[in-house]
This record gives sequence, structure tokens and C-alpha cells, in this order.
Amino acid sequence: MKHLKQYYRLHDQGTSVKQEVISGVTAFLAAVYIVAVNSTILADAGIPLEGAIIATILTSLIGCLIMGFYANAPVVLMPAMGINAMFTFTFVHGIGMHWQEALAIVFIAGLLFMVIAFTKLADLFNKAIPETMKHAVTAGIGLLLTFIGLEKGGLIEANPETFVQLSALSDPLPLATLLTFLVAMVLFVRNVPGHFLWAIICGVFIGKLLGVETEQKMVNASLSRYGDVFFQMDFTNMWTITFWTSVFAMTMVLTFENIGLISGYMSMLQRSDKTKRVLQASSISAMSSGVFGTSPTIATAETTAGISAGGRTGLSSLTTGILFGLTLFALPLISHITDNAIAPILLILGGIMMRSLANISFDSILNWFPAYLTIAFIPLTHSIADGIAFGFVAYPLLHILAGKKKKVNKTMYVIGSLFLIHLILTALAF
Repeated sequence: MKHLKQYYRLHDQGTSVKQEVISGVTAFLAAVYIVAVNSTILADAGIPLEGAIIATILTSLIGCLIMGFYANAPVVLMPAMGINAMFTFTFVHGIGMHWQEALAIVFIAGLLFMVIAFTKLADLFNKAIPETMKHAVTAGIGLLLTFIGLEKGGLIEANPETFVQLSALSDPLPLATLLTFLVAMVLFVRNVPGHFLWAIICGVFIGKLLGVETEQKMVNASLSRYGDVFFQMDFTNMWTITFWTSVFAMTMVLTFENIGLISGYMSMLQRSDKTKRVLQASSISAMSSGVFGTSPTIATAETTAGISAGGRTGLSSLTTGILFGLTLFALPLISHITDNAIAPILLILGGIMMRSLANISFDSILNWFPAYLTIAFIPLTHSIADGIAFGFVAYPLLHILAGKKKKVNKTMYVIGSLFLIHLILTALAF
């Protein structure tokens, strides 16, 4: 106990072991839903469910330990909602990659993110990308999560004429999803600790009661099959244009998602001096995600729960990481989770991410129109990479057409040009 106090300088930060542990537990309860949700999305990409669960747990555990010891900050690192959708629905289902190739993209993007985090490039990118576009990406990903949630919950279905339509809400899955969504919203608006976790548990009971079936097999707390996922990156197509445009898109998302979130957390803590080190810890964790077999981690939004509970040091994230590790013993329970228990969480998270719209200025069409394209194209193309590309190409292009090219950072022109190449090559591929 004495060593913990000395290492984390708890007295200097005006906190205590008890306060940091409570903070870590609070953050864990807010974040533990990711074990079920992320593994389900990764399983949709073809990753064995048991391996996906273990990869999610281990990545969250290691990420929080890195944050706790290296950066000494109460920031939770775990696989990111939105980026896991990019992994499954853009790279695997959209482009047609194998999940092993997608893991290679995660690894390379993580390495590039590390280069950015450990050099002055982080400040360069942060200054170059307009705040409007950063918030547009977050909102667009929120809409994509909403669409995935509606689809997974059986609330919408394909229509040959209109592409999509409302499903028969009296069927077991849609009805169970609506009832679970109602429970989840009550827990969420009342700010019940661990609301997402409790919503999933209630959703499982509702699903079983209404006869919703799950295709998942019984999952045991065994690391024997994890070898099918660990270090399974496939670099066979590393020298293709598609591979590198995908790497570039993921690197950009990792960079400004983390920069934006971490800057906000350090502002809450009034510790801007830690921003660089926290960003570096996040980049190391993101790179290791490809090795462990999951989509990359980021400094997740659930961090705010821990900070609000009094977290000030890395002891809080260390506590969260240890609790993630203990969830390995709860693996058999994962196999009972039905889609109606997961879908409402995606819907609510999508709504939370849509709050970024409040930070978009609509004073000039040169700023808000590219943001609008990003927000619209991410869900409608079912691709985060393509949605970002359209917005980031439109931003400098509109300024050039308006005769105001000098108002755009030179680095933004480089980024826009690279995304333009991505769109051209994507078009040629079809």
C-alpha cells in the first residue's frame, strides 16, 4: 500500500487508494459491456467467438496496465466502438478481406499511430484537421452504429425496392429488442452504475422469455483455442494499394479520435502536461491489438465515468484492467447473450456519439457541407473509410473553388489528396 501511494503520488494529486479503486471499479462497470459487444462484432468478421472474447479481454487488460504504469492517468483503453465496425463491415464485409488481413492493418496502423504519438506529427495533424471534421467523423460513426444496431436487433430488414424497411415488430427478435431498449434507456437516463451491463443482463432474460435464439456455442474459460487468433496477422497483400489506403484511413481515425478524447480528459483533470504520454500509451496499446487479435483500442469515452468518480492517477486504470482480466472466468455466460441484448447498446452509443453535432458550426457552407458529407456517407456507404474520404476531399476542394485556398492548412491538402487517391482506386477496383 505504501509503495502504491509513493509510485502514484496519491497525496500530491489529492486522492487516496480507496478513491482510485472506487474510480476504477466505476469505470469498469461502465465499460465491461465491450466484452460482449466487441466480440460479437468481431465474430461477424469470422473471428472465432471464444478467441474474440479473450482477445477483447486481454487487450483491455494490457491497455489499462500500460496506461496505469506508463502514463499514470485514469484513462481506460479498450477496443473502440465504431472502429470495430470499420474492421468488420468496411475491411471484411465491404472490401472483402480476411479477418487476418484486417488484423495486419490494425498492426501497421498502430505502428504509424505510434510514430505520430512519439513525434511532433501529433501536433501537426491536430492543428491541420478542422474541429468541424473531427466532430463530423464521430457523428458519422454514431449513425453507422445506429444502423448496425437496428439491423442486429431485427428492427429493419432488406427491401428490394427501398433497400431497407421496418421489420414486423411483433416477431420475437424485434419485440425483444424494443423491450430491452426501453429497459436500457430507463437505466441510462437514471444514471444507474453499470447501466449497459445491467441492460445486457436484462436483455438476455427478455430474449430467452420471448424465444430469441442465439447462434453462439458454449464458450469455456480456456486459452487453448486462443492460438487460432493470437498473432494471426496476414501480410500477404501488404503491397496492394487497397491495403495501404485502408491503413491510412484507420491511422487517421485512431489519431484524431484519440487526440480529441485525450485532450478532453486531460482538460477535466487539469493535467495537460500528461497529454503526450497518455497519447503514447494509447498508441502502444492500439498497435498491440493486432497482435492480440482484435480491432484497435482507444482512450474510450467510458473514462469519464472513472474521472467523475474521483479518479486522478493510473491506479484507477490499473484497477479497471485487473477487473477486465477477472472477466475471463465469466466466459461461459457470453454464449447466452442474444442479439436483442446487444442492439440497444449500439443504439444508445450511436446517440451519444451524435452529440458531436453540437460542436459543428453552420456559419459557413465551406465548413459544414464537408462535415455533412462525412456524416451522411459513413452510414450510407457502410464504410467509415469511404465516408471520411468524401468529406476530407470536399473540404479543401470547396475552399479552392471559393477562392479561399489559403484558409486551409497545407497538411490538410496532403490528407485530402491521399483520400482522393483512395476513392479513385476504389472506383477502379469495381
